[in-house]
Amino acid sequence: MQQHSFKRILIIATRQIGDVLVTTPLISAARTIWPNAQFDFLGYRGKLDMLKGNPDVNELIETPERPNLWEYLKLFNQLFQRYDLAIITQPSDRSYFFGSLAALRRVGVVVEDTPRSKKNSAWKRAISMHWVPVDYFHQHVIVEKLRLLEPFYQDKGLDLFAHPISVTPPKAQTLTPLVQSQIRQPYIVLHPGPLNAYKRWPLSYWQELITHLVNDGNQIILSSSPARQDLELNQDILSLLDINIRGSLINTEGRLSLPQAVTLLKGATLYIGVDTSVSHLSAACETPTIVLFGATPPTNFGPWPNGFVGQKPYQIRARMQIVKNVCILQGPGDCVPCRKAGCEDKSDSRSECLDLLKPNQVIEAVQRMLQR
Repeated sequence: MQQHSFKRILIIATRQIGDVLVTTPLISAARTIWPNAQFDFLGYRGKLDMLKGNPDVNELIETPERPNLWEYLKLFNQLFQRYDLAIITQPSDRSYFFGSLAALRRVGVVVEDTPRSKKNSAWKRAISMHWVPVDYFHQHVIVEKLRLLEPFYQDKGLDLFAHPISVTPPKAQTLTPLVQSQIRQPYIVLHPGPLNAYKRWPLSYWQELITHLVNDGNQIILSSSPARQDLELNQDILSLLDINIRGSLINTEGRLSLPQAVTLLKGATLYIGVDTSVSHLSAACETPTIVLFGATPPTNFGPWPNGFVGQKPYQIRARMQIVKNVCILQGPGDCVPCRKAGCEDKSDSRSECLDLLKPNQVIEAVQRMLQR
């Protein structure tokens, strides 16, 4: 491929906040190729806080998840042929529409794991100068994004995966005075609430884990997003606790911004959470991080251990695997991970593999991580 010198580059991630965070190694790598380029980032409104203070991003462009005609016209005027290259990090039709609007040269990820998806993505491959197929089981999402830069690295005779790869968290902000005044060391942050119910760990297990950790001399800070379901989940956990245990906890009640969460996580002795964006953020903060995985293959979406060199930090199945500051726990079963929405394959389903991931397995992981 011929040498390319791009001056204006648009990176597109129209999905959730965790999907935005895992693009940061791509952004850093692109900056090494084009150190003087302008890098703008397009994503959904309210989902770009993971990039606040990122030194490699010049402008954040937000769009509603469901734009009306006026908002589409505004975005058209804002993007139309403004860029030399569009990097499309999600395989959706809308992401490709935005990329086609913004630049004549495009690279992107595509889904082609079945004959039907391969046929449906043909037009995306046709309009891209380079594409990377999604592999939900055997390719980590960070590797997938970085591979979008393969031809440009090859131009310069560089190896994408020969050096440590790290995720960049948002720039930290001061905690709210109320939370700051209650914190003492050592403290452990727990984040029980996932986006979907099938990623939940049973309430009684959280009760048992919290009781053990408090009796062991740790202060527990209960984290959540502002979403109603997360707030209610934490209240349900608190209601199960002994009154003395409950009185010793700090419940952030979804009041911390992501930059404030960075401050909280960086000061923690340990973080324990489910398969959700805050777990990725904890790993990016280089806090010792334990994550409870069910249906999701950690080979594809396990929190990246910062500084890892290579493409495959995790095995697809192991009851416990520790890589640098990250510990992945999985329940038993030959079906793990299935990549379905729980055992009934719907968002409110239960996941037997998480039901079988007992508190004593997590407590053992806590002991191992605290001894490192």
